[in-house]
Amino acid sequence: MEELRERGFGVAAISYDSEAVLADFSQRRGITFPLLSDDDSEVITEFGILNTVAAEGRGPNADDPDVIADVARYVSVFGASPAIVGTPYPGTFMLDRNGRVTSRFFEEFYRERNTTANVMLKLGVGLSPVAAIRGSTAHLKLIAYPSNPNVTVGTRFSLVVEIEPNPDIHVYAPGAEAMGYRVISLNLAPVPHVRFEPVEFPASEIYYFEPLDERVPVYQSPFTLLQEAVVSASEEAEEALAQLDALTLSGTLDYQACDDELCFEPVSVPLSFTLDLDLLDRQRANR
Repeated sequence: MEELRERGFGVAAISYDSEAVLADFSQRRGITFPLLSDDDSEVITEFGILNTVAAEGRGPNADDPDVIADVARYVSVFGASPAIVGTPYPGTFMLDRNGRVTSRFFEEFYRERNTTANVMLKLGVGLSPVAAIRGSTAHLKLIAYPSNPNVTVGTRFSLVVEIEPNPDIHVYAPGAEAMGYRVISLNLAPVPHVRFEPVEFPASEIYYFEPLDERVPVYQSPFTLLQEAVVSASEEAEEALAQLDALTLSGTLDYQACDDELCFEPVSVPLSFTLDLDLLDRQRANR
């Protein structure tokens, strides 16, 4: 929160819960930013995110298989209840100082949530790295870190690799594989209950290799790779992760570097990240 404030950002959460429920929740969780009660769903409706599936799950078609599937995806895996009617589809809006929405982040499954740090990374305003791994090879320097030091079921976060090629060195960007070159890649080993999204690559530049009269997409200046990951929010995952204290993700950064005259042997740099596992509020109570 302090870092966000220093960068000029404010934070508030809007919920369908009553003031009493929010007061109790904020006290138990040590929340210091405003929690606003929208118990008549007025603001939720104005923002166009009223969860109509919740009411449908309590209506005359509640036993329809399609409605049941929608309820599990957009309302609750435990089924619709009267208390959920009026709630929003959960997500994050970014507003400017004039109250204009500049970006938004929503998920297909109500239990998957972007972290604040991940949102900031996607907006190009990264927060201070935590648990960073710093290293170098003969061709580049790198800093690797997770967007968040701790995660829980449904957390959408990122693994970040900041890369700075050495002077007169380039590595290959997407598109170069069509010309027979090895694109730099972050390859993570499969982990139970974690889904990895495709790596997000920044814009590259075209390198002209005169001896072969080739124009190839490369990275020569510092750049960043983002690997988004999502911790499963299924009931099975929730039960399994409740038995763990940490989650370890490991893999390699693979690349082939070249200079203006020759290409070097491929390199594989091992990387490993250990993240603490938090329990959801109801998990904490049950445990």
